[in-house]
Amino acid sequence: MLHTLAAVGPMAAAWGAHSLWMRRRLTAARRDPLSGLWTREAFENRAVHTLARRPHVAVILCDLDGFKAVNDTHGHAAGDAAIRAAARSLTDALDGRPGAVAARLGGDEFAAVVPLADPLSLPWLLRGLHDEMTAPFRHAGRDLTVGASIGAALSSDLNPAAVSRPAEALATLLRLADEAMYAVKRTGGGWHYPAATTPARGTTAGRRTGRLGTHTTHRKGAA
Repeated sequence: MLHTLAAVGPMAAAWGAHSLWMRRRLTAARRDPLSGLWTREAFENRAVHTLARRPHVAVILCDLDGFKAVNDTHGHAAGDAAIRAAARSLTDALDGRPGAVAARLGGDEFAAVVPLADPLSLPWLLRGLHDEMTAPFRHAGRDLTVGASIGAALSSDLNPAAVSRPAEALATLLRLADEAMYAVKRTGGGWHYPAATTPARGTTAGRRTGRLGTHTTHRKGAA
């Protein structure tokens, strides 16, 4: 018996180490190598899980403005630095929010799913995120900046039947956030949550860079 246990012990340890290595490889495969954020598939799986368990979940899409100009003027390494800086900003803005998930969907487009204790806090979250993403980042001894267009949608704005199907709810919320993002992009960038209950126009976002942000919202239920 002791001989058998002595033989099995190293095998079990080796298998445990191999399993740990495999789990790490699988996790790494689900991470974007440049930003360190989740990839689209991993993000969507986690987002569906969050939507199924939390009553108020914000779905946020972010697109960098002026990213091509940074690439063309300062080179691809500067563009990579902009992507990494945006990823850090997104991670910082979501820090301390249990259940929040962030991803790089591709190119200079990012997404996040954020559970909220109070849905009225969403505009403050978006304002802070825009400030973070438009702050200067350092590259090759220079301070560079990009703009950002951010759109959001909230799960509790959907009807209960839609929310009861988390995968379909996620698809709907991503579409609504995408529409909000492109609406604000057409005005020059900023952040936009169309269903906000408190109207505000011309608020200052990106204040650390001197940019004028845009927050064009409408009362809930308004045309």
